[in-house]
Amino acid sequence: MYSKDINALTQKAEVLIEALPYIQKFNRKVIVVKYGGSAMTDPELQRNVIKDVTLLKLVGFKPIIVHGGGKEISEWVKKTGKESRFVNGLRVTDGETMEIAEMVLSKVNKRLVAMVEELGVHAAGISGKDGGLLKVTKRLSNGEDIGYVGQIQSVEPKILFDLIDRDFLPIVAPIGMDDKFESYNINADDAACAVAKAVGAEKLAFLTDIEGLYRDINDPGSFISRIHTSEAKKLIDDGIIGGGMLPKLGNCIDAIESGVSRVHILDGRLAHCLLLEMFTRKGIGTMIAPDSVELD
Repeated sequence: MYSKDINALTQKAEVLIEALPYIQKFNRKVIVVKYGGSAMTDPELQRNVIKDVTLLKLVGFKPIIVHGGGKEISEWVKKTGKESRFVNGLRVTDGETMEIAEMVLSKVNKRLVAMVEELGVHAAGISGKDGGLLKVTKRLSNGEDIGYVGQIQSVEPKILFDLIDRDFLPIVAPIGMDDKFESYNINADDAACAVAKAVGAEKLAFLTDIEGLYRDINDPGSFISRIHTSEAKKLIDDGIIGGGMLPKLGNCIDAIESGVSRVHILDGRLAHCLLLEMFTRKGIGTMIAPDSVELD
């Protein structure tokens, strides 16, 4: 029994030792986590994600969470007797829906703040309206007006740097303002990408409902663990990547070309996917890196 206990403890120690070089490499580096999908609606997964991000902060990373909330918005829209409508993946957002979206995202934001605070780390929940963080213009979908949907024009990251410098973990809701101070709903992937570029993030991690990228979605053996941006572009050009993953991969490439060192696509349905990706040699999702970086 004693021997079994020692072996179990040794294995745990080996896990910590494997994590050490990654902790050293990314210590004091900014990490942006886009939090969405099923990991937001399952209470257990939600706790795991918050624990992961909190641990990243406690070991020296500087995480920023940018969250979505689309499923909860749809539920509340339905409660008002309306039906959610989407055009090319974007929610048609009239004035009433915008009010609902801002209310729901604020509720989600403060819930995440409370979860982080419960773990002993100070968090600050903001939206893209605070400190002029996210300035937008009206976004059209193939020329169609879809209401209060914002296209990010500029990012003013001062509020994020101020919070990080004061040892807060910023949690950002994707709501922005235009030049007339009207509120707009923003695609959370777009918001996370824009924030990562503006703060010069070392890493940007997307928590999704898929495992990562495949060369053939029907062939589990074609999973892509690591890929350069040039190869990622070729997957798009060859029509291998489509559907909802297409704009997400476009955001990944854009982030890399704007100075983000690594982008990760992770399955948020897998417990502790962030830690497995950040602190192990093999990782668990798909990592996208600049062509200049050797993929080991």
